Amino acid sequence: MIDTSVFQDKTAVFYTLGCKLNFAETSTLGQLLAEQGIRKARSGEKAHLCIINTCSVTELADKKCRQAIRRIARKHPDAFMVVTGCYAQLKPQEIVDMPEVDLVLGAEQKLDILKYLPSLDKSQQGEMFVTPHKDIRLFSPSCSRGDRTRYFLKVQDGCDCYCTYCTIPFARGRSRSGTVAQMVEQARQVAANGGKEIVITGVNIGDFGKHSEENFYDLIKALDEVEGIERYRISSIEPDLLSDEIIEFVAHSKRFCHHFHIPLQSGSDAVLQLMRRRYDTALFAHKIECIKRVMPDAFIGVDLIAGMRGETDELFEESYRFIASLDVTQLHVFTYSERPNTRALGIEPVVDIPERHRRCNKLIELSDEMLHRFYEAHRGSVRPVLFEQPAKGGPMHGFTDNYIRVEMPYNRDVVNKVRMVRLGDFNEAGDALTAQFE
Repeated sequence: MIDTSVFQDKTAVFYTLGCKLNFAETSTLGQLLAEQGIRKARSGEKAHLCIINTCSVTELADKKCRQAIRRIARKHPDAFMVVTGCYAQLKPQEIVDMPEVDLVLGAEQKLDILKYLPSLDKSQQGEMFVTPHKDIRLFSPSCSRGDRTRYFLKVQDGCDCYCTYCTIPFARGRSRSGTVAQMVEQARQVAANGGKEIVITGVNIGDFGKHSEENFYDLIKALDEVEGIERYRISSIEPDLLSDEIIEFVAHSKRFCHHFHIPLQSGSDAVLQLMRRRYDTALFAHKIECIKRVMPDAFIGVDLIAGMRGETDELFEESYRFIASLDVTQLHVFTYSERPNTRALGIEPVVDIPERHRRCNKLIELSDEMLHRFYEAHRGSVRPVLFEQPAKGGPMHGFTDNYIRVEMPYNRDVVNKVRMVRLGDFNEAGDALTAQFE
């Protein structure tokens, strides 16, 4: 039995690095602690507890995590410091050796945090509790509920793919997921709390139900029937798991947005083989064609890695030409980073750092052109927009169903509401369209 009396009237601060999944889990941690009497520290208030949820997608991410630990410890010098997340799972000893850290929790322990907080007294020696990645079996549901209009619903965790450049299977463990019934109940709770839009997230969401008789198609059909939710967005889904059946369902569903995020990583089949991806460019092009055939207005985001080991100049140019030929909307480009214990470390030749950045910038320029063209094509059209609470003193903004950012003068009566608008010119910054209510 956990003695939670020690938590009464205590305060906590939370710091999250990395993906939407991390933010969803941090939100759940905040809820768990709040139920035990630990409230979020106010601005300028010294906290009793600090929780840092880390990322480790690149070496730079590791560095940012260490910097965040030191910075937050300076700001809250007497606080009990807990570090969790992917960096904590991959390199727990490196973190626990930091004098600022009191407790390190791995992927399986993260959302069972109360079990590892017998008190908030700082000790001379930090402790760590980390399950080896191959033994991680627990799926812990989480759903973010912050100041934003959108909620992020975690439906799946872990990955069994072991791509040559990636540490996620080591950081997140084996693929596992909740049940359709659990996810529907979470969505109903979001609706009861006034949430209007849910982003379905996870490490490899197309794997949902892999070890059961359920699947991702079953999940989205069930979620589409939850009353009160006006929109769902599907976050990153692997092209080989994005079935034509799913695409057709989204096109004709009640609540699913015409918005996809599909990792490609490279437009060269030779590089995809080096990465050990489970598809080729022909399959990827087919998926884009399927989406655009039934949803010509769909926003399609694509993940790419620039400068992968083995990506020669010729292979990059081949990749660039393929990407430029696709009818997609935006590219999310990452510079390749060597990660310890990955098979990519044995691949030759190595692309030097300046060339990696050059390729990254070239793809970002292409992305800017694609996004501008997509926005331009929708000027003058009428779309539904879900408006968000703006930053203090800033203009109001929201997103159309197909993820066009819209900016308008502040009107508190439409915050967290869907309104039809006519899309107009680009705003001054060029990153949104102005609009007028219909």
